Amino acid sequence: MPAELDSALDPEQQAAVTARRGPVCVLAGAGTGKTRTITRRIAHLVSAGHVAPGQVLAVTFTARAAGELRTRLRSYGVGGVQARTFHAAALRQLRYFWPRVVGDEQWQLIEGKLRAVGQAAHRAGADTNTESLRDLASEIEWAKASLITPERYPAEVARVRRDVPAAAELVAKVYAGYEALKNSSGLLDFDDLLLHTAAALETHPEVAGEFRERYRCFVVDEYQDVTPLQQRVLDAWLGERDDLTVVGDANQTIYTFAGATPRYLLDFSRRFPDAVVVRLQRDYRSTPQVVAAANTVISAARGQTAGTRLRLEGQQPPGPEPTFKEYDDEPAEASAVAASIRRMISDGIPASEIAVLFRVNAQSEVYERALDDAGVPFQVRGGERFFARPEVRQAMVTLRSAGANAPRPGADGAAVRGAGDRRAAGGDGVTGGDGAVGGDGAVGGDGVVGGAVAVAGDGAGDADSPSALAQAVRAVLVPLGLTDEPAAGSAGRQRWESLDALVGLARELARDEPDADLARFAVELATRADASHPPTVQGVTLASLHAAKGLEWDAVFLVGLVDGTLPIQHAEGDDAKIEEERRLLYVGVTRARRHLAMSWALSRAAGGRRHRRRSRFLYGLIPDHDPEARVATGRGGSKPKCRICGSPLIGVDALKMRRCSDCPSDVDVELLDRLKAWRSTTAKQQQVPTYVVFTDATLAAIAEHRPVDNAGLVGIPGIGARKLDRYGPDVLALVTAEDSS
Repeated sequence: MPAELDSALDPEQQAAVTARRGPVCVLAGAGTGKTRTITRRIAHLVSAGHVAPGQVLAVTFTARAAGELRTRLRSYGVGGVQARTFHAAALRQLRYFWPRVVGDEQWQLIEGKLRAVGQAAHRAGADTNTESLRDLASEIEWAKASLITPERYPAEVARVRRDVPAAAELVAKVYAGYEALKNSSGLLDFDDLLLHTAAALETHPEVAGEFRERYRCFVVDEYQDVTPLQQRVLDAWLGERDDLTVVGDANQTIYTFAGATPRYLLDFSRRFPDAVVVRLQRDYRSTPQVVAAANTVISAARGQTAGTRLRLEGQQPPGPEPTFKEYDDEPAEASAVAASIRRMISDGIPASEIAVLFRVNAQSEVYERALDDAGVPFQVRGGERFFARPEVRQAMVTLRSAGANAPRPGADGAAVRGAGDRRAAGGDGVTGGDGAVGGDGAVGGDGVVGGAVAVAGDGAGDADSPSALAQAVRAVLVPLGLTDEPAAGSAGRQRWESLDALVGLARELARDEPDADLARFAVELATRADASHPPTVQGVTLASLHAAKGLEWDAVFLVGLVDGTLPIQHAEGDDAKIEEERRLLYVGVTRARRHLAMSWALSRAAGGRRHRRRSRFLYGLIPDHDPEARVATGRGGSKPKCRICGSPLIGVDALKMRRCSDCPSDVDVELLDRLKAWRSTTAKQQQVPTYVVFTDATLAAIAEHRPVDNAGLVGIPGIGARKLDRYGPDVLALVTAEDSS
């Protein structure tokens, strides 16, 4: 192996690079240099004369990753290696062999299957709205990736207890109709590329012989994400040979919902008993602090992947400890994250090296708005901007129409209704006496609900109470897919989450403007949509955890970490799905090079009921918290007790006060007023929200404990070294002045 290829390799990487020709399995943890390892292995095989560059086929899952493989190989002086995605490789082969296995006229590739699925769904009597068709298309893709035929589909989904977007028999009927329609029209979808390639090699010996003469060596990246269909293609490529190198990490298996399975990676040494297995665990990406957090997250994993768990070893210099923050509500969380990002950028971290990662795309809107408010440029990756999503655009049109046609409130604050008032388009879409859409409320061809919704009441009340405006908005959105519970299927669920987020915005507007009606809400949405467009420069990345796979940043904010979101609600009751949710968090943690911040909010809307619990995956991860995660532990491991009644303290506020929330308070009210006035002035000077300085609970704790020195201040949870340096002298001066008076 040339010296330049041997440089900068650790012992494990070198073992993988120089392993004998034949089956090699590289278990490569996050940040362990897997791309460098596999490209240098290919270069080593070529330079040692084991194989010619054109005889190597390297496959991965994204065009970006394939391009990176080719670029690195060229930098090593190795050109001619075929590095492609599975589908691109199959398409190239199928075009070459098609005349011999099918005929002269090649079938056309369809890039979008919704139209054909729609025709099949219509014939089968299934729903044909866009979201239903997306879910049906995704389900067909899963079935084909899993090598499940329409005939076997109902039994298989029952066996694996899969959530299906419609009755299994109906999905099977649509699936069969789609395949028949496609075949009769001479069309191929992307899954057919793999199916036909495998079939050509399996049933035509002369085709297989020519292919296997051309390609002698195979490399598969991200092997934990291989589907049964892709494995079938790989087996057809290999034949009886074993010249195969696979690279993967079962801890990063996050696509089982699409048919991926780690079992081929986990069973590799069983299939190839003579395989060389190398474990890459030295993490060159992240600081030891980030690595420790990642190890803690995955150490609790159970099930199929637990036995091959890789324990990362951080190789970077030490960095800051990960931070954990709890907020009263999502807007407060988003504002605090935006303020932190703004400070990071001021401290010299490029905006492009910062990411905000969340579980579902519907969470992006509040961060888009907060970053806009903070003047921070951003880009949304892996999903459309909130106000550009089809369901949100349709909802805005519908709400604008409903607001224009809604009755105006009378003098008593109730809506003026007329029995038989049919001002709204749509005939029987009459507003009923309870403020709900009457009749069938169906969406017309132009996307406008055929009915008007009357706004009743004054819209005041708690943010979690069903304000009249929120009720009215919900009633308009019900025909668009806003059911009481999230819909089955990923597309339907994303649509539900987007529509539900609009109801949350209605609650916020009703709290701030009690007289707001549908027309005012429609204007508010238009204003928010116009203001949410970021500058054209590249900025902070907003992305789902799935979209973040394979990427990395200097600073990562993992947000919205509450049960019901991570793990997602529909994973409850299924241990395998819960474990996949855990792996999603692990992927998120390992995206960070140096700075890692994790946060959650107890309420969705500002001022709402604080009923949510932080993610169970954080239990044991947050410093000074026991595995049960609701009761903090003291420095000696003992659970802190209430200084008044002696009971264990539960909750952040109780810990700050060192007393139960319902025990008598001896807070100094005048001192608390002074502290709040100081905080307001300080926040204005620093141009940050007041809670960034200190939360209400922290100020109340200061006013109750009245600390007289630094030791007393840092003894209050929420006051660390940074806040002590920045605000300690001012706070102690206020406390001392109060005591001396």
